[in-house]
Amino acid sequence: MRRNDSLSPSPSGGPALECLDDRDWLAVCPGPLDVARVERWVRRPTSGAVVTFAGTVRERSHGRTGVRELLYEAYDRYALVAFERVVAVARERWPSIERVAVHHRTGSVLLGEDAVVVAVSSPHRSEAFPASAFVIDAVKSTAPIWKLERWDGGESWSSDCHCVDARTHASALLGSGSLR
Repeated sequence: MRRNDSLSPSPSGGPALECLDDRDWLAVCPGPLDVARVERWVRRPTSGAVVTFAGTVRERSHGRTGVRELLYEAYDRYALVAFERVVAVARERWPSIERVAVHHRTGSVLLGEDAVVVAVSSPHRSEAFPASAFVIDAVKSTAPIWKLERWDGGESWSSDCHCVDARTHASALLGSGSLR
């Protein structure tokens, strides 16, 4: 992917760090995510399938209720590198996928708001579904993004971020068959 790191306005008006070319749109955004815009971007005249996943803040986490906010912090530039590597592995595994978008939010994300969106287009659903599942799973396990959960009466950092080398981890996931 041609690297085109730029600070551009996010829908909220704040700067977003992104990489964009004619096949991939990767972004770390400090404001609300525009899921509909992302989905429109991945659509192509040759796409028979568009799969969009939006990760939304829910009121339960790890058996705890009353979650009201997540606070995300990211090593933005390396998060984009991790996204890029994950998408490269997805393209190796599903060569017919057409466009891929990965946008992750940083800062405060309130109950019901979207924290991440992944969208994948391809000629057929048989590639779009597994590719999108792979991308979100690999991004969550490899990108340097940390989550502070705030609930009624407390807060704690999530232990979900593993931040390993994205290509190695993604290849291991493919090799194990866990995401096929």
